[in-house]
Amino acid sequence: MIDVLFLLGGLVGLVIGGEFLVRGAVSVAERAGLSPMVIGLTLVGFGTSAPELVTSIQAAFAGSPGIAIGNVVGSNTGNILLILGLTALIRPVLIDRNALMRDGGVVIAASVLLVAVALTGALGRGAGVLLFGLLLVYLIATLVIERRRNTATGAVYAAEAEAIPQASLSLGAALGIAVGGLVLTIFAARALVFGAVGLAELAGMSETVIGLTIVAIGTSMPELVTAIIAVRKGQGDVAFGNVLGSNIFNILGILGVTAMLRPLAIPPEILRLDIWVMLAATLAMVLFAITGWRLSRREGAVFVASYVVYLGVLISGV
Repeated sequence: MIDVLFLLGGLVGLVIGGEFLVRGAVSVAERAGLSPMVIGLTLVGFGTSAPELVTSIQAAFAGSPGIAIGNVVGSNTGNILLILGLTALIRPVLIDRNALMRDGGVVIAASVLLVAVALTGALGRGAGVLLFGLLLVYLIATLVIERRRNTATGAVYAAEAEAIPQASLSLGAALGIAVGGLVLTIFAARALVFGAVGLAELAGMSETVIGLTIVAIGTSMPELVTAIIAVRKGQGDVAFGNVLGSNIFNILGILGVTAMLRPLAIPPEILRLDIWVMLAATLAMVLFAITGWRLSRREGAVFVASYVVYLGVLISGV
């Protein structure tokens, strides 16, 4: 019972902590004079991925690579099949072509690179440096391109920042909220990992399955909240861009940082099924988006149904 309480408390803490972290950081950035586009590309992307980052680092140092890697692989799969699927069911998602052609290509390349690294059986410090270095290149290139051209893609990043609900905060209050959110996220992640490991032992399930399901879904809640807010405002392109950006950050940033701090062995279960499901979901997302430059409700239903089947396979151990 105590493991369940730690797990649930950790999940709730991650959602609240991640929300405070993003809101506080965005307020600080606005007061510092950063443009909405820069805020959307960097702080919103990093902020909504903070629960995954802290959880993966905590799991890596706790000796639970299945949770650390399963969290990222499961989050990316869930971002596409569950979050984007639910978003399209609420309202068809219009696709910004420039965002898809660039960021869609980056997320496919990052996913393929992760598969290639995973097939070696380990995610070492060298691979971590490579992944994180590619993230920095991506961020710098994007900022340079958007500042020079002022494209529609930059408007999507700006809209992501503007989609974050804001109150009028002083600089001190904004900093306090951001720091408080970060501290809460760290402690919540520790509780989540502790509860997840205990629950896996109690239920006779592998830590990897727990990481791919409960942990991955829980740490993806900030992306779900951002996507729902965006689609209810009629900004489906923001929801789509948020999923693309989050998946890029998850692979290049979270796994990159985690591997640099603590090299990880790739769990055999992930190599057998889950990493291929993630790659297939990524390719399907881009394919569906290109056909008509929108994600329809029917395609959203396919995504959600596929996710339900995938969860069923994981839980049943087939």
